[in-house]
Amino acid sequence: MTAASNPLLDFSGLPRFDAIQSTHVTPAVDALLADCRQTVARITADATAIGWDTFVAPLEDANERLMRAWGVVGHLHAVKDSPDLRDAYNENLPKVTEYWTELGQNLDLFNRYKALRASREYEALPLPRRRIVDNEIRDFRLGGAELPAAEKARYKAIAEEQAALGSKFSENLLDATNAFALVIEDAGRLSGLPGDVLAAAREAAEKDGKRGWKFTLQAPSYLPVLQYADDRALRETIYKANVTRASEFGAPKLDNTPLIDRILALRDEEARLLGYPSFACVSLVPKMAGAPREVLDFLEDLAARARPFAERDMRELAEFARSALGLGRIEAWDALYASEKLRQKRYAFSDQEVKEYFPEPRVLEGLFRVVETVFAVRIKPDHAPVWDADARFFRIESAAGALVGQFYLDLYARDTKRGGAWMDDAITRRRKGHAIQTPVAYLTCNFARGVTGPDGAKRPALFTHDDVITLFHEFGHGLHHMLTQVEDLGVAGINGVEWDAVELPSQFMENFCWEWDVLRHMTGHVDTGRPLPRELFDKMIAAKNFQAGMQTVRQIEFSLFDMLLHHDFDPQAQTPLALLQAVREKVAVMHPPEYNRFPNTFSHIFAGGYAAGYYSYKWAEVLSADAYGAFEEEGPLSDTAGARFLAEILSRGGSRPAAENFRAFRGRDPNIDALLRHNGMMTA
Repeated sequence: MTAASNPLLDFSGLPRFDAIQSTHVTPAVDALLADCRQTVARITADATAIGWDTFVAPLEDANERLMRAWGVVGHLHAVKDSPDLRDAYNENLPKVTEYWTELGQNLDLFNRYKALRASREYEALPLPRRRIVDNEIRDFRLGGAELPAAEKARYKAIAEEQAALGSKFSENLLDATNAFALVIEDAGRLSGLPGDVLAAAREAAEKDGKRGWKFTLQAPSYLPVLQYADDRALRETIYKANVTRASEFGAPKLDNTPLIDRILALRDEEARLLGYPSFACVSLVPKMAGAPREVLDFLEDLAARARPFAERDMRELAEFARSALGLGRIEAWDALYASEKLRQKRYAFSDQEVKEYFPEPRVLEGLFRVVETVFAVRIKPDHAPVWDADARFFRIESAAGALVGQFYLDLYARDTKRGGAWMDDAITRRRKGHAIQTPVAYLTCNFARGVTGPDGAKRPALFTHDDVITLFHEFGHGLHHMLTQVEDLGVAGINGVEWDAVELPSQFMENFCWEWDVLRHMTGHVDTGRPLPRELFDKMIAAKNFQAGMQTVRQIEFSLFDMLLHHDFDPQAQTPLALLQAVREKVAVMHPPEYNRFPNTFSHIFAGGYAAGYYSYKWAEVLSADAYGAFEEEGPLSDTAGARFLAEILSRGGSRPAAENFRAFRGRDPNIDALLRHNGMMTA
């Protein structure tokens, strides 16, 4: 089989999304797995010398081809799901998982890495390659390489089942999201909803051949209902549908409850096989945090500092909801609505008013301007096959015009696309002979697309300020991947970066969304083109930390639940829901109704790689807030601070520990005070 007959086997350039079919998946995976296994057999033969070029490089080459092809399949599964592709993905997922598991348990390979580590060649290797060798030895141990044969077989079965369950969890959530639709024909029930939201809902209904307005559980549809709809019953209906997705309240075949129980049991068994007391201990081995107790102490300390502010926020909201809105007891489906009304009253502006100043073309122009100014690069439109008409392609060049990186940008929600926002790597930077392989990233969001205006003209997509922050966040991940200067695959870009530090560049980029010198150049009213008024910006700044206490304890709630679930949880004595409720009793200031099934939609930890790692968002926020302090000191668009951030953090990838990267940039260890100050939670 050749690249000519199967585009998934073509590694000469960018993925051929215009040619890839679901029928290509199995033949490509089988061919690549066969090649990988032949490579492993060859490099572990007794006659093969111990050295980087003799066994590390050939294995890296073979594995990269598999990762690139399977990465394309996984990407399509996430952004353009179909029955045929889903079947092909799930047919091949066990085979790919089996290979990675057997590779991680290969004693011959493990012994070769240990021999290389003990050799004179190791001392002569560049630092990135030494770190790769050290990481591999660590990962062989975590992969069960030292287990007896019977336990290796069990570990392998556990890994394969976990992969299948994670995929099923995501699919159930997507299908449950798509299974709900609410068509409203009575315009009176839609009081309060913005015009663009109503236009999108009407277009959705018309597409189905129905009258009225159609609302779904995709974020651009249901969030505005919770935030703006005056009809309390409508808000409750949408809220309940959203928080009971993929649970026993819906179709039994889409219920994630048994999957959660099984995933947790398998993770616990995996940890015991490896000799660890809990899966959290396994998860933390390659992270910055040393032990579950260190993470719990960090979260509990942050909760103690944030909770007084959260309690104040909740008192203010409850009083406002009672006195100004006549709601009596504030319920979960009232929170966003009441918060928006309170913000409008207190700061005299609404999210909808701000949104009019953020049409997509101006936002992208402003984002690119920040990146170009701070990091001395240029971003230009480029050409490549894409998977959907929504997707676009760009290139990043150095100031001298050299190609640095490329990225796909897919911004809008679709019913074939999983929810959320993320960055993933398509191709990673590495040296191949005399050439450098250009890194390529996928940047994916789920924003509302443009709608037809009252005059019948198509309007551009309008972003909320939160959307803008999300876009900057994901672009930060992309910069980490694309601006690396490391030339070895295993630690280039985000590879090899500790999971609890990988959010540093993304959260760092969010800070630019609050700078006047940034926003005045990236806004233009959708109708008049007038930039964001300084008066409105000042109101936004005044409201920046509105309910920051409540938002912080909510993230701590999720993080504590995740860590305790994977460290100190007894399924015989407690259910995950009961554990979550116990966490809420300690840190939450607003409690959802009994039917809320948040764990069933918590794909970050059950299908997204964040198991015993969700705390990373807050951990990395300490790093990012303190890192941005350099730009507060030198100027928000400082190219000198940008050059240091690029040199010491973005360009380094995983070639040295994240703590060393931070110290090299700031000259000291991080301090939590910057995070508290950024969130308005410093006490006198």
